[in-house]
Amino acid sequence: MSLQQNSISLHEWADHLLQKGKMAFSIHELRESYPNSTEASLKLALNRLSKKGKILSIHKGYYLIIPPQYASRGIIPPAIYLDALMKHLKRSYYLGLLNAASFYGAAHQQPQEFFVFTNFPQLRTVNKKGIKVNYISKKDVSNLLIEERKTEGGYLKISSPELTAADLIQFEKRIGGLSRAATVLNELAEEIKFENINEVFLKEIPSLTIQRLGFILDKILNKKEIASHLYNQCIKSKLKFYRKPLKASGKIKGFPSDEKWKLIINTEID
Repeated sequence: MSLQQNSISLHEWADHLLQKGKMAFSIHELRESYPNSTEASLKLALNRLSKKGKILSIHKGYYLIIPPQYASRGIIPPAIYLDALMKHLKRSYYLGLLNAASFYGAAHQQPQEFFVFTNFPQLRTVNKKGIKVNYISKKDVSNLLIEERKTEGGYLKISSPELTAADLIQFEKRIGGLSRAATVLNELAEEIKFENINEVFLKEIPSLTIQRLGFILDKILNKKEIASHLYNQCIKSKLKFYRKPLKASGKIKGFPSDEKWKLIINTEID
């Protein structure tokens, strides 16, 4: 039985989902709605809608419905559909790095590249209509380090200012290096709350990232109060520092060291 023999066409069905505020659907939902249709007829109908720019496949078996206001772009911003996609994949996640920083007013450019942190196994990078979504795998993160924001599509999980600060340092190569990270961190520091730099935070973040973050806040950005609180929490938690280079890939011989943060200062941060 073909789609045309059902009560409504796939185009009408997709429009009905949009009217209910649903901007995506899975192939499983489609099959349930058209139980008498063959796989071939479903595939043909999906291809037709895709060619018309009405839908867009962003993951195997998962389709975005493109609302009229996004028709010219042919895609919905990831911040709108990400939560629904992750629920479909049954993944924990959060939007991080510059994307999260922008929610706190610390990254002013509208990025065309998104960084989503999720658990293992690794998801492939997706590049659709000029928008790139990178997936970074890490162990599950405490919900205490994640915040929610309301979007057109529902809710979106983003890293807290404190977790964002740590990720900017740990994954600095992803955003253009330590100098770029420090620039964003300078504005982000205003959003960091002392009470959130605690035992939970220190357990989630690698010690080397803590050292680099502390050094940049302390010696580069002159955010002495935050740096002091971070350092005192490290002492309280008996976190051990080991002498490591500030720039991981740089040379280590012939450079001065910072005794407080136990770092070899082998690069300049603008």
